[in-house]
Amino acid sequence: MTQTSTYAIAGRPIGRVGFGAMQLPGRGVMGPPRDHDEAIAVLRRVIDAGVNHIDTAQYYGPDVSNQLIHEALYPYPDDLVIVSKVGAVRDAQGGWPPAQHPAQLRAGVEDNLRTLEVDRLGAVNLRLLDHDVPEQDRAPLEDQLAEMAALRDEGKIAGIGISTATLEQVRQAHETVGLACVQNAFSLLDQSDRPVLDYCLANETAYVPYFPLGSAFPHLPKVTDDPTVQAIAGEKDATPAQVGLAWLLALAPNLCVIPGTSSLAHLEENLAVAEVTLESDDLERLSAIG
Repeated sequence: MTQTSTYAIAGRPIGRVGFGAMQLPGRGVMGPPRDHDEAIAVLRRVIDAGVNHIDTAQYYGPDVSNQLIHEALYPYPDDLVIVSKVGAVRDAQGGWPPAQHPAQLRAGVEDNLRTLEVDRLGAVNLRLLDHDVPEQDRAPLEDQLAEMAALRDEGKIAGIGISTATLEQVRQAHETVGLACVQNAFSLLDQSDRPVLDYCLANETAYVPYFPLGSAFPHLPKVTDDPTVQAIAGEKDATPAQVGLAWLLALAPNLCVIPGTSSLAHLEENLAVAEVTLESDDLERLSAIG
């Protein structure tokens, strides 16, 4: 695969089609992968295909995602940018308890460095809370950002990212510590975060959407189910998922996608999105959806 464009995270160029490692662990992002050997093969194919941006987290598994990345790819290619996130942990029931206090953020970064066996991460996203939790589990954003900046100053992370953040929070982070990337929910069906995308574009910050094909929850709309998306996919000899991702890539030059999978066949489909070209009339039809 030839990636036709790049963007930068913390000064390092990445292809705009990356890889998200969240689907490598087992069901519910818990435990070992469905097929260990295929998970390793997927990661090695990612690198062979020229992808140099992998998004992961210590709490995917927990530990499993990072362990697989290390097993498959260490020692890492010089141009590989590994981006992780902190702000949560996992419990035995598969829940996602918050870990928002500065000491917990630092511990999360240290855990990533240890399991990936690196001295510095390409960037780390501070995953903010988007649900109600007890007050004792919360921490002021300024304290969180100060800890992330300290970790950057110590050379443990190259860039600071923020995730599940409002425009006000993104602006605060950008103005106080500088941002390398933002991860928020965004797709053809949910463009409510457009002000944040526009802010990132104006400030030369990578925007990396999660839920790029609609919500991961089974009862909510999916981009791939939309009749217009399906029609254009048929016309392009592409899949609906490829059309949904290609629309994102056409939307803004700072928008980078990280589709993930534990399947080699699905990986090849995701990688091929870089070869899908949407014409102006295709984009007009798709824009009418949102």
